[in-house]
Amino acid sequence: MAQTFGTPFIGRHGELARLTGVLDRAREGTPRAVVVSGDAGVGKTRVLTEAAAHATRTGMTVLTGHCVDLGDVGLPYLPFTEILGVLGGDERFAAALAAHPAVGRLLGAGGGGTDTDTSTRLRLFEGVAGLLADAADITPLLLVLEDLHWADQSSRDLLRFLLSRGVLQSPTPGSPAHRLALFASYRADDLHRRHPLRPLLAELVRLPSVDRLELRPMADAEVARLVRALRTDALSDTTVRRIVDRAEGNAFYAEELLAALPGDLDPAAPAMPSGLADLLLIRIEQLSDTAQQVLRTAAVAGRRVEHDLLRDAVQLPEDELESALREAVGRQLLVPGEDATYSFRHALAREAVYTDLLPGERVRLHGAFAKLLAGRGHTAKSAAERAHHSRESHDLADALTASLEAADHAQRVGAPAEELHHVEAALELWPAVDPGARPRDGDPVTLTLRASAAAAHAGQTHRAVSLTRAALARAGSDADSELAARVRYTLAGNLMRVDSLKAAFTYSSEALAMIPAEPPSYTWVWAAATHVMAARYMGHDEDAERVARQALHTAEELRLADAQADLIISLVGLEDRNRRTAEGRERLRRARDLARGAGNVSVEMRALFNLAIGAYESGALDECLTWLAEGLEWANRSGLASSPYALELRYLQSLILYTLGRWDECARAAAVDAERLPPAGGFAVGPALYISLARGEEGATERARALLGGPFDWMATLVAGIVLADAAALRGDPEGAVTSVRTTLAALSEGSGNGRPDIGVRLAALALSAVADAAVELRTNGDDAGALRWADIATELVEVARSTAAKGEDGSRQGPEGLAWLARAEAEWLRARSGPDVAAWELTVAAFDYGDPYELARSERRLAEALLVADRREEAAERARAARDTAVRLGAVPLREELDTLIRRGRLADAPSAADRVPALTARESDVLRLLARGRTNRQIGEELFITGKTASVHVSNILAKLGAAGRTEAVAIAYREGLVEPPPNARA
Repeated sequence: MAQTFGTPFIGRHGELARLTGVLDRAREGTPRAVVVSGDAGVGKTRVLTEAAAHATRTGMTVLTGHCVDLGDVGLPYLPFTEILGVLGGDERFAAALAAHPAVGRLLGAGGGGTDTDTSTRLRLFEGVAGLLADAADITPLLLVLEDLHWADQSSRDLLRFLLSRGVLQSPTPGSPAHRLALFASYRADDLHRRHPLRPLLAELVRLPSVDRLELRPMADAEVARLVRALRTDALSDTTVRRIVDRAEGNAFYAEELLAALPGDLDPAAPAMPSGLADLLLIRIEQLSDTAQQVLRTAAVAGRRVEHDLLRDAVQLPEDELESALREAVGRQLLVPGEDATYSFRHALAREAVYTDLLPGERVRLHGAFAKLLAGRGHTAKSAAERAHHSRESHDLADALTASLEAADHAQRVGAPAEELHHVEAALELWPAVDPGARPRDGDPVTLTLRASAAAAHAGQTHRAVSLTRAALARAGSDADSELAARVRYTLAGNLMRVDSLKAAFTYSSEALAMIPAEPPSYTWVWAAATHVMAARYMGHDEDAERVARQALHTAEELRLADAQADLIISLVGLEDRNRRTAEGRERLRRARDLARGAGNVSVEMRALFNLAIGAYESGALDECLTWLAEGLEWANRSGLASSPYALELRYLQSLILYTLGRWDECARAAAVDAERLPPAGGFAVGPALYISLARGEEGATERARALLGGPFDWMATLVAGIVLADAAALRGDPEGAVTSVRTTLAALSEGSGNGRPDIGVRLAALALSAVADAAVELRTNGDDAGALRWADIATELVEVARSTAAKGEDGSRQGPEGLAWLARAEAEWLRARSGPDVAAWELTVAAFDYGDPYELARSERRLAEALLVADRREEAAERARAARDTAVRLGAVPLREELDTLIRRGRLADAPSAADRVPALTARESDVLRLLARGRTNRQIGEELFITGKTASVHVSNILAKLGAAGRTEAVAIAYREGLVEPPPNARA
């Protein structure tokens, strides 16, 4: 950090100790971040400077990035560009930079590309994270980001990535830990309610590796010490008290009040100015006229200005400029940097000077900077700054040109949010600029389409839809057919991303009708490919297949490999040899290869998703896991980890772990993913909610409802519907279960066109469980009318399951999982109408034996009930014990309790004694087991039994081996079951 201070460091030793502690741990391989907040002038920069000095003294390399206030103009990745520039100038990091070529976009390399998809942005993020990790292997690093409240969205997104998924995460096994710390500061008093930094801060402070440090106002005694230390001559107690009272704990305010004291310190002297701005201006007015002119010019440039740019703008002889700068630096108004720059020592000083400028003076100086920047080459920074200065100087034609240049640079560095901002600025300027001064290769419709693409790449899908609708309105009836078709199929694609499927089909149909198939064209092929997807969603399979085959022939003729791949994927979903068959998956592999060869990562991810889901639907879980691993690895490598298909792959992987009974692994992965996923990707950890519900943990229902907040999301609605329906069934609420199923199916069907979401089979079966319970109970109590009412509702639900299983979303029958849920729905329907049916539950148990231990155990429980009613007690006991063992292994407490009740009431507990089943525990092991059952850790066990934690760990391992348990939870469950430990009062386990 370039700043130096002539004032003593007073009153922040506790805060500094926290930061230096983080630095000391970072050097040992424990990476961590600290977000430092405080009001303007409270001392954030000073504390960070002292911490950086400590880092330097202890062998760390300090890299600082500054965020700049340029009003509504974004400079994408500016603080990181500054940091990477320092790395690029240090030969120690040359090899690390070469290993991450994507980072070159921020250093001016590779600027000729125009790739704007999400892969560019996320490859950049992965590259920056990898570079910093590699640099931290070379030397311990401290990254300092100042004034985060001025950060552009791309910088905020990159910071989110680095802290949640990048440099602060644990490295791969066997690799060294990252020796890195990151400190970021922001003004707390600048964060209004809708400030864009607020949601990021809310995310970051929840991360386990991020700390928050708030700098509160200094104590009065510390401010008094500071004031006295700043003056060599004596100050009266009255004067010190007046400054302390007015400063209100703000160190910078105290310094400025002291500096503004009149020469006559008599208490009867005129009162000091009331406002901080007035105080700052008094100090500035004490400078020579030339120095004041230099400060006014520098204030228009921003918080920091390059020496050459300032020299050209102020137009003073070199000796006069140097004299004026020396005067401003001597008064500690400007601080020189090591890179030939000057910064205002405090942003408040710059703001005071800028605000005091006359309107005409401000416009003139902005115009001067715009002209200078126009002649300094076309860089991302100069284009964005020029756009800002041109707008402020009312040169709208140049502002339009500069905004488009800035958008081009943002596109090349993978900053879609800033590209969107600059394109929207250009759209606002367009009608105000004389037609002769506008760019010749642009028009409002094309620009609006570009803005919609940038919004989509930035993850603002609803904004993308709004912008494409604006493009449609701008096109009107005068647009040529090709542009009109492009607008409509782009709108259709964006609408499908927000699950507005009926509207998407309407626009894709219009697009296809607007442009002829002959002669063959790129636009027609992609209009057709978009229409095929929309028609499939609406259930118009014949239309979709006809268009797909025609478009595939044209794509082959034009050698559009990625369009071929996209159409092959759609055709596989329309044919009998679909993704559930080996033949269908072979064609999907070809589509994957075509997309990969064409460099279209999005279509390749679509192919990999279909390969994985096809294997899952066909019951080939091992093959599914193979495709999932490839898909997620490719998504991470390509920078598409947060793309729609990658999120669905992550959900499917989590679902596989859940289905296979690897619940602890699923829950651990979900806990990590929850901190990494974008806001719209919460559904990806949905199976962890299924586990939480099955284990009787609190909060699953509330978290499921939270998924329904915000704009409609199909997958989030699906996950929430499963949890809410099952939760209602588990608590014996048939009304709630049925309502949840109806609401979920209505929401999922809305806009889909076919009204047959596959999940309807599972939802119906879950609700049928509670409905059948209600019918059985009423029939047992002699309420035949009530039982008949629930039996009728059961018939309604089983018809939903039957119709969905017969012809689901893609027009084919369900795979093994869907058929298992159908079998369960049929068995529950029979139970609701006439009572438990052994044959129906035997079919259900056999169906779930494809690889879902939890649902198999739940079905075995129902089969045990049916066998007990049929007086087949030995078989009932066998099924009940098998289901109970599964429930214990999974930690499914509610199911285990239901089975315990069934075994007790049915007198099925004809089993060997505990002494026969479990090897004898020693007295010490019994003591350890008793404390283990109370949830004690090894250390706590050791403290209570006066043994070491290591010895306690040995006893725990012996207990697990004797009980045949995989973990502590299972060992306690077995101990309760075998009577080795008495459950505490009111315990559920």
